[in-house]
Amino acid sequence: MTTSRPDGPDQLPGERGDLLDPRCPTRQLLDRIGTKWMSMVVKVLAREAPDELRFAELRRRIPGISQKMLSATLQSLVRDGLVARRVEPTVPPAVHYRLTELGLSLERPLSALRVWAETHIPEIDRNNQLADESPRN
Repeated sequence: MTTSRPDGPDQLPGERGDLLDPRCPTRQLLDRIGTKWMSMVVKVLAREAPDELRFAELRRRIPGISQKMLSATLQSLVRDGLVARRVEPTVPPAVHYRLTELGLSLERPLSALRVWAETHIPEIDRNNQLADESPRN
């Protein structure tokens, strides 16, 4: 079982680790899934689940993402087992992506975070405006 603390002699199976430690596996995973592009790709694929989307269609549905960033994001998601990749042997090859069950399980917490952001963005915007208007100490 992977724990959220780097291996150590005093580590118990399933014990939570130190999220502040850069070597912590939980921290490393959160670094990967906490990006805006990762969240957007998961959201778009979740809307289509259990169907697949091709690379070009994903890119069309995520404004602002570059081909390079989408490719890197998908590679990371596939490597983590959150997305399945299927290649049709055509010329050029048709590459399809879909969320795995593990990937689908990530949509709910990411959705909750989006709802939190949408709920609190007016307050956060006000706080930023107040900070911008106040004299610097």
